[in-house]
Amino acid sequence: MRLPFSGLSDPVTRTGLPASQLAPSRARTLVREAFAERIAAGPFASAAAREKTDSLIDDAVLLASELVTNALMHAGTEIEIACGVETAEPSADASTGLGDTSGSGRGEVMGVLVEVADRQPAHRVPGEIPGRRGGRGLGLQIVGSLAESWGVTYRRTEKVVWFRLTLSESGRRTAGSLSESLNRELDAAEIHSVSEVADRRRVAEWADRGGAFLAEASELLSGQLDEDMVAALAGQLLVPRLAEWCAVWLTTEGGGMRLSRVWHGDERRVDALRFALESDPPAPSLRTVGIPWPWPGGADAAGAGGSALAFSLVSGGSCVGSLIIGRAGPPETTDSVARTVEDVARRVAQAVVTARQYTRQTSISRALQRRQLPPSLASPPGVESAIVYEPHGRGQTVGGDFYDLFPMGNDRWCFLLGDVQGKDPEAMSVTGLTRHLVRLLAREGNGVESVLSRLNAAMAEEGAEAVAVGGESAQPRFLSLVYGELEPDLKRGGARCTIASAGHPPPLKLSADGEVTAVVESQMLLGIDEGSEFTSFPFFLGPGESLLCVTDGVTERRSGQRQLDDDDGLAEILALCVGMGAMGVAERVRQAAHDFGPEPVEDDLAILVLHAVVA
Repeated sequence: MRLPFSGLSDPVTRTGLPASQLAPSRARTLVREAFAERIAAGPFASAAAREKTDSLIDDAVLLASELVTNALMHAGTEIEIACGVETAEPSADASTGLGDTSGSGRGEVMGVLVEVADRQPAHRVPGEIPGRRGGRGLGLQIVGSLAESWGVTYRRTEKVVWFRLTLSESGRRTAGSLSESLNRELDAAEIHSVSEVADRRRVAEWADRGGAFLAEASELLSGQLDEDMVAALAGQLLVPRLAEWCAVWLTTEGGGMRLSRVWHGDERRVDALRFALESDPPAPSLRTVGIPWPWPGGADAAGAGGSALAFSLVSGGSCVGSLIIGRAGPPETTDSVARTVEDVARRVAQAVVTARQYTRQTSISRALQRRQLPPSLASPPGVESAIVYEPHGRGQTVGGDFYDLFPMGNDRWCFLLGDVQGKDPEAMSVTGLTRHLVRLLAREGNGVESVLSRLNAAMAEEGAEAVAVGGESAQPRFLSLVYGELEPDLKRGGARCTIASAGHPPPLKLSADGEVTAVVESQMLLGIDEGSEFTSFPFFLGPGESLLCVTDGVTERRSGQRQLDDDDGLAEILALCVGMGAMGVAERVRQAAHDFGPEPVEDDLAILVLHAVVA
C-alpha cells in the first residue's frame, strides 16, 4: 500500500487489523499513539500549540475509527491502516497541499495523513462509496466535514480511503467542523454501530461450519487430562463465536450431574447464570441433537429472554455430561449452529472420556506408588528424625530413591536410605521390594552386615535371572544403600549406632562444636557380585549431634562442570547447621541443593537426618 501524500518528513506507520469488532478501538489507539509520539518531537511540540495539536489528533482518531468501522461493516476482511506526519515551509509547492494556509506568510504547516485499506469483494462496483449503513453514510460525511482533503482509490483487490488534516504554526485549521445536526446523528449512530457490527459478525460466525473452527476445537481439546479443564475450554470455544453463554454439566460416579463450568460473554453475569442453572440439572441422555432448554433468569441483565439448546455429551454409547448454549433474542441460522455445536459436543465428550481414563490410571499408579514408601517414620526415644523426599518427574510420587525408619524390638531401630539404578516403573517396584525385604531380614535377627550380604545375594540372583530370560536387552538392577541400627542410650542421652554403606554417598556426622566427619567407608554396590561381603562401622551419636544421609541427587547436583560435593561441599553445608534440629538440617541441605545450580534438579532427591536431642 502506498500513501497518496507528498512531502512526508516522517516514516509511515503501517499496521494490519483483524476483521473483528475490536478493530475500530485498535485503530483509535494506533493513530493516537503514532501522532502523539511524532508531534511531540516536532516544531509543534510547544505548550502553546498543545491545545491545537490535541484537537488535531482527536479529529484524526475519530476519522480513522469511522473509516475502519465502514471497512469492517462492508468488507469484513483484513484491514490495513497507515499514518504519517508531514511538515512544509510556507513557500512549499502548492501541489503538496502544505502551503501557507494561514494567510500570514510565516510559520510551518503540519499535516497528519491517514489511509485505510480493505480487501474488495469481487462484486463491488467501482465508484461505489458505501457509508456506515449503506449508500453515502455518516462515515464519509464526517470525513468530508473535518478533513482538509480526502479521497478514495480503488485497486484490483482493495479499496483505499485517505484523508489529510493540516495545522499551521499560527494555529489555523483549514478544515471545517461538524454541524450540530451531524453531531447528534453521530452520537446516535455510534451506539447503533457497535451493536450492528457485533450482530453482523456474530451472525456470520453462527453460520460458519467450516473445518477451521472444528479443527481448532480438536487441537485445543486434545491432550487435556483434566475433565474440568475440558469443560472450561469448551466454553471458551463457543463463546462468543457461537453463543453468548455456555454451561457444561458432567456426570458423577453416582449417576447425577454436576455443573462444572459456566461461561458468559459478560463476565458480570457468570455468578447469576450459575445460580439459575444449578437448581435444574439436565438428565443424562444419549440423544445428541440439540433440544430446546428453558431460558434461565440470570442469563441477561435486561430480562428480555432468548433461546437455549442442550446437547448431550455422548461417547462410546455413554453419556458423560451435557452442554447448554444460549443467545439473547430470537435464534438465527439455528440449524447450522446446532450442527456445528453437535460436532463440538462430540469432541468435548471424547476429551472428557480421555481425561477420566487418565485420572483413573493416575489414581491407581499413585496408590501403588504410595505403597512403596512408609506412611510415616518411627520416633526413637531421644532422637529426632526428618526426611526430605523429592522424586524427579512430572506426576511422580515415588522415584528410584527410598527410605525407612522402623522398630525391630529390644529398644532398637533400623534406618535406611537407598537408590535403585534407573527411574522407570521397574526401578520404582524394586524400591518397595527392597524396603520390605530389609524389614523382614532385620526382624529375623540379622545384623547390619548380614542384611546387606543377603540383600546383595538376592539382587544378584534376580539380575542373573532377568538376563537369562530377557537376553542381552535385559538390564540387571544395581542398588546403593545406607543401612544402620540405632540403640538409644536412655541414661546418657544420644544413641549407639552401627552403619554400613554399599556404593552410597558416605553419611556425615555433625558434632555439637561444628566438626563434620564421615562415619563409614563406602563399599560395593548391591547386585554386582553375589559373593561380596560387607563391613559395618560403629559410632556414638551424642546429644546435640546429627547424622546426615543423602542420595546422589544431592551430592551430584551440578552447576556447570562442578558438583555440589566437590571439595567436600556437602560437609561445608552441614557445618553451618550447628544447633539446628533434624528438620532444620534437612531443609538447609535441600535448599542448598536447589540453590547450587540455575537449572532445575534433574534427579531424585532424598535426605534423611537423625538428631540426638539434648536432655
